Amino acid sequence: MKTDIEIAQEAVMEPIGKVAEKIGIGEDDLELYGKYKAKLSNELIKRVEERPDGKLVLMTAINPTPAGEGKTTTSIGLAQAFCKMGKKAILALREPSLGPCFGIKGGAAGGGYSQVVPMEDLNLHFTGDFHAITSANNLLAAMLDNHIQQGNELGIDPRQVVWKRCLDMNDRVLRNIVVGLGSKMDGMVREDHFVITVASEIMAVLCLADDMEDLKRRLGRMIVAYSFEGKPVTADDLHATGAMAALLKDALKPNLVQTLEHTPAIVHGGPFANIAHGCNSVRATKTAMKLADITITEAGFGADLGAEKFFDIKCRMAGLKPDAVVLVATVRALKYNGGVAKADLAQENLDAVKAGIVNLEKHIENLQKFGVPVVVTLNAFATDTQAELDYVEQFCKERGCEFAISEVWEKGGEGGIALAEKVLDALENRESNFKVLYDDELSLKEKIETIAKEIYGADGVTYANAANKELKRIEDLGMGDFPVCMAKTQYSLSDDQHKLGRPSGFSINVREVYVNAGAGFVVVVTGAIMTMPGLPKQPAANNIDVNEEGAITGLF
Repeated sequence: MKTDIEIAQEAVMEPIGKVAEKIGIGEDDLELYGKYKAKLSNELIKRVEERPDGKLVLMTAINPTPAGEGKTTTSIGLAQAFCKMGKKAILALREPSLGPCFGIKGGAAGGGYSQVVPMEDLNLHFTGDFHAITSANNLLAAMLDNHIQQGNELGIDPRQVVWKRCLDMNDRVLRNIVVGLGSKMDGMVREDHFVITVASEIMAVLCLADDMEDLKRRLGRMIVAYSFEGKPVTADDLHATGAMAALLKDALKPNLVQTLEHTPAIVHGGPFANIAHGCNSVRATKTAMKLADITITEAGFGADLGAEKFFDIKCRMAGLKPDAVVLVATVRALKYNGGVAKADLAQENLDAVKAGIVNLEKHIENLQKFGVPVVVTLNAFATDTQAELDYVEQFCKERGCEFAISEVWEKGGEGGIALAEKVLDALENRESNFKVLYDDELSLKEKIETIAKEIYGADGVTYANAANKELKRIEDLGMGDFPVCMAKTQYSLSDDQHKLGRPSGFSINVREVYVNAGAGFVVVVTGAIMTMPGLPKQPAANNIDVNEEGAITGLF
């Protein structure tokens, strides 16, 4: 079997204008980035606003394992399958971060014969959106430190600077640093920090903004520090909003690319799923729903993180009402959750499937709490046995879920038709009664504890003293009605990545809390989660190269 990058490089892409024609977009509505990439114009987005919405399908998954679940691959394959069936379908996905790409996870353009192309561009610099976000973030940091240096008119307490610099790279040595060393003219010496760009609040703000006016409003209210009197200092207070918006002018426009089968794909934004809300931009999703009859989008990592945030943050803020949700699993991942080592996952082990399927069961229960029809799909591997497949299918049907095998990695859209038929049946014959998990009026602690108990299965929540103090300050500042964004390991329903399956008898440990006033949510940091990841001992970057003709190798 060819590698993903070999398949992508051998693909014959259509000019992006031809792809756009399939969803009624003319060349005047495209801002071209070469032959195969384009941004959608603001004029187009405004012009289609009054059209009726198409159906919205969310793709999510069980907790990720080293075996891989193929959530993005399945999203792409499902869209390709709908198009093969003559349906007007479109993808709305996130942009990949360079951190995972060069680290351990790899890129995020799908796999096999269900990929978004150009694959190398998408996984690397793409249209420069992440660079713009990084620049805007660090401009604000520079203006903040300059204000302190130039007399500190706002009375900013250097010990209470909360705005961090960012870089779209896994670089652990930047987590905790000291700035301002040198002479008096080099600024005030203070402790500082870096986060990865996808964890920057500006990324979340861009992905939740409806338009430039909303973007500027959100940017302006971002809290960067607190004064000696304890009052919040915002980007507006530093007069930084306009300059940041200028840097983000083009990044606000969604990007259009294509799949291997020339299905239109809007790829825009990429907030971290276990730190931020992990969904592509509201602007991209809403535009996709105006352009097609069916939009397939996805949320990051497992349903306990990605889907919960999609529903409780993105849908709540944007007024979206999903019509169906697809839950991706693999037999291999179920066996891993059942205690089988990664090296032994290819062997039939029905007992391990039965032991590990409790993870899938919990995600099904969680999704059903939101009132949206659930379709479970198994991403097929050659090592799966019929007995294992039959057991999972029967298990899902007993819990009121439609079920289908997905073979999109191997067969592209053709391998997703069985899944597409089940999803179509859910869209046409099962009503979505979508509701969020908790009300705005609950206290922040009540919201946190609702997610911990209802979604994770925890007995309760414990709080560090600093977290308790910050929760009180946020509520005193009048932001207690915000939704909460849980920063938690993706590998477990708990905050301990080693607790697989469906853990019980545990508490969620909240060590830190901070408010993203521009994005409009409160970030709750649990366990040992990091906002600046590090590279593994053998990073993926070791194997990436480019030849004299400019062809990239080793990217996956």
